[in-house]
Amino acid sequence: MGQDDRKPDGVGWRTEEVLATCRRVSSTQLTVWVERHWLRPRHEGNGFVFSAADVARLELICDLREDLALDDEAMPVVLSLLDTVYGLRRRLRVLAEAIGDLPPEARYLLQDELRKREEKEE
Repeated sequence: MGQDDRKPDGVGWRTEEVLATCRRVSSTQLTVWVERHWLRPRHEGNGFVFSAADVARLELICDLREDLALDDEAMPVVLSLLDTVYGLRRRLRVLAEAIGDLPPEARYLLQDELRKREEKEE
């Protein structure tokens, strides 16, 4: 668990804290969602420890269920697609940083090559 995944006290959220934070989910629902791997907290002792990412995902699941009326069959598909999008965004950010670190002449060559390839696709 990274530093960004922790509360200010350096520890993740325990189940009771998550339920107190997100009152839209019951203890039973939370357990089912963990069993379905919609959330992936760490096991610690007899319970779970949730990261900040887990809590954000929990809020997203609640939003999708309530605001978009997404059912249990559609949820894993939507979560998988969102995970793919987020993964691609992370990779693009790393790629953009790597390109930014290149010497200017290499960036210009890359820019020209990308432009040529985009023109071929049109």
